[in-house]
Amino acid sequence: MSETAAENTAEAEEKTETEPEAGKELSQETDTRNLLQTAAAVQEDEELANVVTAEEYLMSKDVVLLEYEKQMFLDLVHADGLLVCAKGLSYERALVHIFKAYSDAGNLILVINSSDWEETYYKSKMEAKYIHEVANTATERERVYLEGGLQFISTRILVVDLLKQRIPIELITGIVVLRAHTIIESCQEAFALRLYRQRNKTGFVKAFSNSPEAFTIGYSHIERTMRNLFVKQLYIWPRFHATVRGALKPWQAQTIELHVPLSQHMTSIQTHILDIMNFLVREIKRINRNVDMEAVTVENCVTKKFHKILQAQLDCIWHQLNSQTKLIVADLKILRSLMISTMYHDAVSAYALMKRYRSTEYALSNSGWTLLDAAEQIFKLSKQRVYNGQQEFEPEPCPKWQALTELLTQDISQEKHRVEQPKVLILCQDTRTCYQLKQYLTQGGPRFLLQQALHHEVPVGNLSDKYARESQSIATGKPASAATPKAGASGVTVESSQPPAAAVAMDELSQLLSETDAEAQHFEESYMLTMTQTQLQPQPQPQGQSQEKQLKSDPNDSIFETIPELEQFDVTAALEAAAHLKQPYVCLQTFKTEREGSMALENMLEQLQPHHVVMYNTNVTAIRQLEVFEARRRLPPAERMKVYFLIHARTVEEQSYLTSLRREKAAFELIIDTKSKMVVPEYQDGKTDEAFVLYKSYDDEPAGDNAQSRLAGGQPQGHRETPKVIVDMREFRSDLPCLIHKRGLEVLPLTISIGDYILTPEVCVERKSISDLIGSLNSGRLYNQCVQMQRHYAKPILLIEFDQNKPFHLQGKFMLSQQTTATNADIVQKLQLLTLHFPRLRLIWSPSPYATAQLFEELKLGKPEPDPRQAVALGSEEPVAGEQLQYNSGIHDFLLRLPGVHTRNVYGLLRKGGSLHQLLLRTQAELSEMLQSQECGKLLYDILHVAHLPQKDEVAGSTALLAAGKQFGAGSHNRFRKAAVESRRGRH
Repeated sequence: MSETAAENTAEAEEKTETEPEAGKELSQETDTRNLLQTAAAVQEDEELANVVTAEEYLMSKDVVLLEYEKQMFLDLVHADGLLVCAKGLSYERALVHIFKAYSDAGNLILVINSSDWEETYYKSKMEAKYIHEVANTATERERVYLEGGLQFISTRILVVDLLKQRIPIELITGIVVLRAHTIIESCQEAFALRLYRQRNKTGFVKAFSNSPEAFTIGYSHIERTMRNLFVKQLYIWPRFHATVRGALKPWQAQTIELHVPLSQHMTSIQTHILDIMNFLVREIKRINRNVDMEAVTVENCVTKKFHKILQAQLDCIWHQLNSQTKLIVADLKILRSLMISTMYHDAVSAYALMKRYRSTEYALSNSGWTLLDAAEQIFKLSKQRVYNGQQEFEPEPCPKWQALTELLTQDISQEKHRVEQPKVLILCQDTRTCYQLKQYLTQGGPRFLLQQALHHEVPVGNLSDKYARESQSIATGKPASAATPKAGASGVTVESSQPPAAAVAMDELSQLLSETDAEAQHFEESYMLTMTQTQLQPQPQPQGQSQEKQLKSDPNDSIFETIPELEQFDVTAALEAAAHLKQPYVCLQTFKTEREGSMALENMLEQLQPHHVVMYNTNVTAIRQLEVFEARRRLPPAERMKVYFLIHARTVEEQSYLTSLRREKAAFELIIDTKSKMVVPEYQDGKTDEAFVLYKSYDDEPAGDNAQSRLAGGQPQGHRETPKVIVDMREFRSDLPCLIHKRGLEVLPLTISIGDYILTPEVCVERKSISDLIGSLNSGRLYNQCVQMQRHYAKPILLIEFDQNKPFHLQGKFMLSQQTTATNADIVQKLQLLTLHFPRLRLIWSPSPYATAQLFEELKLGKPEPDPRQAVALGSEEPVAGEQLQYNSGIHDFLLRLPGVHTRNVYGLLRKGGSLHQLLLRTQAELSEMLQSQECGKLLYDILHVAHLPQKDEVAGSTALLAAGKQFGAGSHNRFRKAAVESRRGRH
């Protein structure tokens, strides 16, 4: 007992000792919590004290913007709006600082409609902690949304998440829309913005575009775009804006314009192509006097945007044009490609392209331009550019090659006293031109042209003296200067006048060039070269050194070599490798790349810091990017870079450049005029409910005498719920869900296996475009889809939807009735068979998604709403709640294929027939009673019991059997019956 008492006393003492300690710990925790709250309040006060205005933000040291970029930043920070700027003025830097101004974990900024290179660029300029990658699963996305920050998201995922309310719409700080000129009423971006504005009245919407010409296509394009974006302000920044001129003019670079004349053959080819274009333009306007052909001009035919202009002009009336007009349109595109090949490509490649259109097949399928005298002159002159008067292979070099060589070897060498290592940036329009210059500078003109001849399978034949010397020097690996200059003179190499030696040289040349022929297919967007010598004097070379590292007096020979560091796109390493050689450094670059887009030139300028820029081709965007780059550097005039323009004056190249400038200026003038006359409603920003007045209001009572009859089942009038449409998740690639929502119907995105749209518990719709319809009919997939729809829905519908920009006719390439190929010849017959196999299937032809949305709305009037759970469960392995799966689907389909059985009597046969064995034991009268028809009962009884012979001539068939029995012996025609009897005996 004493031990127990001692233990109790010890426990009591321990308890009394621990109670004060616990109280102390609680008080300490309370004090710590109070201190943390106080510190958080102080930190919040400090953060509030550090909050700056937009003007104060621009004055910080980290912000380096030009004057017009600062104004862009202020305009878009203070108010929502659409910013349209000229190409090359780069709103990207202003947008980066807008992102930085809103970069906080408490803000959720969504960026939509961005390209891959834009997403990469903006992410590289932002801090990593504010960038959140979009997750793949819905649960992960919900978590990422709550983390805030800057998120680049695809619009299709955003629309589904907004409809399913996975994203806190009320907490979105704002949405930034890039490439705003592509936003139309039916696109997914407009759908996402409408869902966002319906539930978020305080967030911002800021849109950006650098394509003013896109807003001139169509009626009131700029107004409709602003309405779809829910913005009221329009900010216009053309190149002739006073602020832009003031920011760029004081820092203009040194520009030198070099006019390079075309060769006589190129000038004649250009003239003849323009004559043919002029003839075709007059012909197309003569044939179509009632069609607006204002955009079809010779000036537009040679511009880069010709295809888009032509498509916008003729798409809606394409089915009304005759075949001759369509051929002329195709030929105008071909002539433009021939013009580009003549102007920018080498003589051999241009001749190879011309030969394609000299064939008999093309002559029978064009509009007839190849029969003109001008066309004959084009083919003749193109051949003369490759072969001389003696039909020897001697292609003429590109006119700009000589000017470029002189520029690099003379002007840059003279600048070496000012700059120790000159850096030259050569800008080209495409990868093909970039590759052409790289091969010319590293291999020399003659070798490159020979390589092109072998690549394009142009017959070389006999070489002229000049190209024979070049081929021999390549084959032997010795310099071309060591070859004998005159035919018949003695030397180490053998002359081209001796056929056996020349043949050997040509074989070796072909073998050598065929090894590098694979590289010709590989067009890169950037090349880095370094000059191996800087004096125009031949230098002795060690034995075994490459011929490409020797400078020669002939400008057609190579004087440059490549830098392998650029293969990993490492400009810094390439610069260091060139710095060790102390030689001029040359970079070949296209105006924009696939990886970096139009920002590729800006990034290259920042990394390279070139002293000279050679515009091998003209481009408006690139010229303005050079202006902006020079204005950022703010260097004195003597240290600014020199810009050389190599341009063919008074040619198609110059005219195309001037046309692009004129069209951009006209587009800005139209936008400025539209803004001065534009009426913007107060509710257009979507921050009031007036902006969402839909086509139909389902809360209003139906008016009229037949109001009661319009209600389902004569229900009393009252509040009606919003009609719902179940949409398959895969259908959000199309415009139809957006237009359905715009008409006031609620869209429920679900993954369903039967149909694309569920309108009511009985109506299921499978939507097919014309191309999908043809593919599904040929593959048999549509048949299986119709089987599933008819099995589970009382009213299956096949919706055949046409493109709203195309004619509502099965013509052109969709002319089903005139198709002669094996795959498409029976499309109409397959549609007829489809309707015969599925009598309840209804076909609906819709001219556009707008008509489809209106049709869906009318089909749902007075009908019950679909059940989402049942729609998801249909077609799956598990049975649906409330659904009675009484019959085997295989037996059901088998009975429907029997004569006399159709959709109206099949269920009576399934209920009373029992099994197939019992059905065979039924009499004809019993079958007629089941099918409720004497005729149907007889058809079914006959197919089950009567042995059917060929219907053509039963008597002839019997006679043939008797004759066969006499010929092969009695009973031989019954060999199959005897075999069956023997097999049954064996089983017994």
